[in-house]
Amino acid sequence: MSQIAASEEHRLTDAVVARIADAPDPRVRETLQALVRHLHAFVREVRPTEAEWATAIDFLTRTGQICDDRRQEFILLSDTLGVSMLVDEINYGRGGASTETTVLGPFYVANPPVCANGDDIGRGLAGEALFVEGVVRAAGGSSLANAIVDVWQSDDQGRYDLQFDDPDMFFLRGRFRTDAAGRFAFWSIMPKSYPIPTDGPAGSLLAAAGRHPFRPAHVHFRIEAAGHQPLVTHVFVAGDEYLTSDVVFGVKDSLIADFQRRTHTQPLAGPSIDRPHRYLRYDFVLADARAKAAAAG
Repeated sequence: MSQIAASEEHRLTDAVVARIADAPDPRVRETLQALVRHLHAFVREVRPTEAEWATAIDFLTRTGQICDDRRQEFILLSDTLGVSMLVDEINYGRGGASTETTVLGPFYVANPPVCANGDDIGRGLAGEALFVEGVVRAAGGSSLANAIVDVWQSDDQGRYDLQFDDPDMFFLRGRFRTDAAGRFAFWSIMPKSYPIPTDGPAGSLLAAAGRHPFRPAHVHFRIEAAGHQPLVTHVFVAGDEYLTSDVVFGVKDSLIADFQRRTHTQPLAGPSIDRPHRYLRYDFVLADARAKAAAAG
């Protein structure tokens, strides 16, 4: 390519950026100008044919078309390209005493079924019994009463309730409140590693890249308490074969835990358990909301 042609390509980029210079919102102006610069740089590097660019537009069109109230293909794309975890790292990669975060994923439901501590979110599903308990604390160590603990996970076949056609079918998810000592507890079944949905554009992209679609087994948590930053995270099953190659890059060492095989457990609250089960004890630490506000300021 001649120097004249290259100069003309950059001139076009500069012209588009200049057209955005009068955007009234400074953040919108900054974001759109950066988007144009990086998108144009990508196109100059890859130099797509018109047919290739049409394929890219069709790919994004199909991504939007497959989205509905129970499926979010754009989140799958963001997750599998590592963008979700990069955004998470930018916003929450703070270190310190608080529990590490990871991706929300496409299967979260706002306002899930309300449960009492000790309830079974498996609701009679087949699988290896799992008892989960823990304490929610502030960074200073004090327990947080009345914190909201949302949980959701796959069944023993690696399926989420949202992957079924019944819009009223909810299983293996629930909302708990911590007690006066910050404790929560529930029964479930052991989750299983699973492939993300591969029947849409995200799956096609993985196949084209020669990547597998699997996530290691885990339980999702989203925890809120007054005066603290919401926490979105998973707890992963130690020993899972996909821990080092999670398709969405979400595994962190501190979030891997031993789901112990037991025949007896004395819970933090309530009667003893005397039957075969798996057991997870995991305590969560929330960051003070003022810490994020101070960092933003």
